[in-house]
Amino acid sequence: MDIERKDVQAQKTEAPVDAERTRHKRVYLPNVDIVEKKDAIIVFADMPGVDEKSVNITLEKNVLTIGGSVEVEHYKGYDLSFAEYGIGDYERAFTVSEAIDREKIEASVSNGVLKLVLPKTEPMKPKKIEVRAS
Repeated sequence: MDIERKDVQAQKTEAPVDAERTRHKRVYLPNVDIVEKKDAIIVFADMPGVDEKSVNITLEKNVLTIGGSVEVEHYKGYDLSFAEYGIGDYERAFTVSEAIDREKIEASVSNGVLKLVLPKTEPMKPKKIEVRAS
């Protein structure tokens, strides 16, 4: 019985740089579902209370960062006695490989769910190079 052996090289990834927060609020790590299709990777992030105006998505040095802010809802004419639901901001970062086409990333949000479509780059096709006489 032949056993195929492959050497695996560890890839060095850069950790996201922590920036100082300017808001004094709780920060939640949104739960995500990641689905891979033939031509794209799709990320669904649960961010209740977030809309398209309060979402911030950046891609810098192979680090995709998603964030969202939620404002505390004040009930006019009422004083809050007890609350079980915590309000705060959302932040999460992912390392993105070179297999993602950065120019075609799409994002949408609906009912507090952020959907990111990360299209894969097309594989390099062999190219015939024409040789001319000089």
